Amino acid sequence: MSLDTARPAPSDQGTLADQVTAALRQAIHDGQYPVHSNLPTEAVLTQRHGVSRTVVREAISRLRVDGLVGTRQGSGTVVLGANPNVPFRIDLDMRGSADHAIYVLELRRSVEAEMAALAAQRRSRAEAAAIWRALEAIAQATRQGRDGVKEDIAFHMAIAQASGNPLFPSMLRFLGHLLTDTMHLTRGHEAQYPRKAQKVIAEHTALAQSIQDGDAVAARRAASTHMRNTDTRIRAAMQEHASAAAGDAPRSPARPTPSRRKQETHP
Repeated sequence: MSLDTARPAPSDQGTLADQVTAALRQAIHDGQYPVHSNLPTEAVLTQRHGVSRTVVREAISRLRVDGLVGTRQGSGTVVLGANPNVPFRIDLDMRGSADHAIYVLELRRSVEAEMAALAAQRRSRAEAAAIWRALEAIAQATRQGRDGVKEDIAFHMAIAQASGNPLFPSMLRFLGHLLTDTMHLTRGHEAQYPRKAQKVIAEHTALAQSIQDGDAVAARRAASTHMRNTDTRIRAAMQEHASAAAGDAPRSPARPTPSRRKQETHP
């Protein structure tokens, strides 16, 4: 079954308009609707996707904003050529999704290591100093009992700036609230466990030091380690949130019964 004729997936894939938009966009990219061809009529799309005309109109409106389609008098909705001025976008609305933190981390993990390596190779003294100032701001926020989310984002932004590639800071700015939401999740979890918070500071310190040293290999390794450990912390935080939502109270390690202690003391 072709993508544009598939009915929308479950609601965790976004709204109906999100799903229809994604299906039509994919069909255009795959050449199912070539440049200068017409999209099916609203009535046809409504039937194919099993949605209302309002949803179809919203989807087509989004494609028009993206420059993928246009309206020509007497020709209906026509597929246009690629528009190089259309900005990068994330089509799936992940807000409220239990998995959105993992999606964001996977996206970051694929670029953070290279970003750090480039920063180690290209950073100026001023940029290295900015990274250390951002790190100290994180530590100060931690000491003051604040979540340090703003400071954490500033730290990674300083590294992005030091990479010398303007696309890295641009990407971090684009992720915006997704980064903030993810860090609030992990920071809230770390606040309950001081050792974890100190471990995060140590990871950031290793990253800053390798960049200052100009060691691209160490910087790449430090960034990869930080992202991998962040993945573990995010999953732990998500598990705690799920347990709390289910009404499960934190459990203390079970103490052995007297008979059990006796068995353990006297094999």
